[in-house]
Amino acid sequence: MSDSGSFDPACRACPRLSGFLDEVREKHPSYFAAPVPAFGDELPRLLVVGLAPGMHGANRTGRPFTGDYAGILLYQTLYDLGLSSNPASKSVDDGLELKGVRITNAVKCLPPGNKPETSEIRNCNSFLKHEIKQLPAGCNLFALGLIAHQAVLCAYDLKLGSLKFGHGASHLLPDGRMLYDSYHCSRYNTQTKRLTTEMFMDVFSAAAGRAE
Repeated sequence: MSDSGSFDPACRACPRLSGFLDEVREKHPSYFAAPVPAFGDELPRLLVVGLAPGMHGANRTGRPFTGDYAGILLYQTLYDLGLSSNPASKSVDDGLELKGVRITNAVKCLPPGNKPETSEIRNCNSFLKHEIKQLPAGCNLFALGLIAHQAVLCAYDLKLGSLKFGHGASHLLPDGRMLYDSYHCSRYNTQTKRLTTEMFMDVFSAAAGRAE
C-alpha cells in the first residue's frame, strides 16, 4: 500500500487476496490478475463505487465492470444517459470513453467467491479515501450495493449505521457531496428482478442529473 494513499498497482497488503491472485495468474496467464485501477473521466461529476473485480470481468480485462455480466446494465445505462461513448465495455483498448463519470471499486483485487473480508475492505479503503479527496468540487458518489455504501462511509470516518443503505436512497456527506445508493447490478439481482432496468435507470438518472 502506498504511503500517500494513492492507488498502488503492485499492492500486496492483503495476504489472502495477493495469494489468490497469484493462483489465478498461474491458471490464467493472459488475465490482468492485479489490483484494478479506476476508469473514466479524470474530472467527473459522479463517482460510481462498485464492490470488487469479478473473476472473468475486471480481473481478466483490467477495467472495472468490463467483460462480465454486471457491466452490461451499467455501461448500457451510461450510454443511454449520454455518459458513455459506447453501450458496452469490452476491453481496455476498445476506445470507450466516459463523460463526467468515473468508476472504481471498494476493493481493488479479486476476492475469492466475490466476498472480501472486512479487514480487506478496510485495507483497501485508503485508496477510496484518496480517490474521493481528488474529486472535483460538486462531484457526487453512487454506491452499487451495501458494501460499496459502507466503504464510502468508512472513507469519511462515519459509523456504518449512520446512513442507512437503501435502493434509491440519497445522503448528504460531511463535505457537502451527495451519496446515492442502488442495488448492485449483478446477475443475481437482475435475474431475480430485485433490480430492473427501469429501476436502475431511474436511480442513476436522478444521481447523474443532480450531479450536473
